[in-house]
Amino acid sequence: MSPADFAFYLLAGLTLLCGFLVVANPFSRSPVTSAMFLVLTIICLAGLFVLLHAFFLAAVQILVYAGAVMVLFLFVIMLLDLKEEDRRKFNRFGVGAGLASVAGLAGVLVLSVLKGRAAPGGINPSLEGSTSALGRVLFTEFVLPFEVVSLVLLVAMVGVILLSKKDLQ
Repeated sequence: MSPADFAFYLLAGLTLLCGFLVVANPFSRSPVTSAMFLVLTIICLAGLFVLLHAFFLAAVQILVYAGAVMVLFLFVIMLLDLKEEDRRKFNRFGVGAGLASVAGLAGVLVLSVLKGRAAPGGINPSLEGSTSALGRVLFTEFVLPFEVVSLVLLVAMVGVILLSKKDLQ
């Protein structure tokens, strides 16, 4: 096993562990602790991008997600001011929706692995290090997945707003 392989497996394992601790943290029930584990997850993902020679994505991952988005998350967590008894409520709908989401994502992952095909047009080695080429490919060849991701993020935002409301009538 080469050092790059070892680093990949180490970062992948840390990413999965920190991602699990974001959702189900046995050490603390504080949402701030979960947000800090999300920062660790993002940093590990940036390390994986570095191993894949995607330095621009690693820099964006650190600057945008670990920096700006996490500051926004922390402000939202602080503004919600959840009471301890509200945090301990068990929501069956939330657990069911979460399990359905995990099953859907696992299905997409299994289908993509079983198909085993590369991206349309194959891997373009000229993309390495060029942000303009990356943007061109993102908005031409991969515009549909890009839009699907934006819709998924919009649905997640609406879901968070609905879940954070005190009284649903």
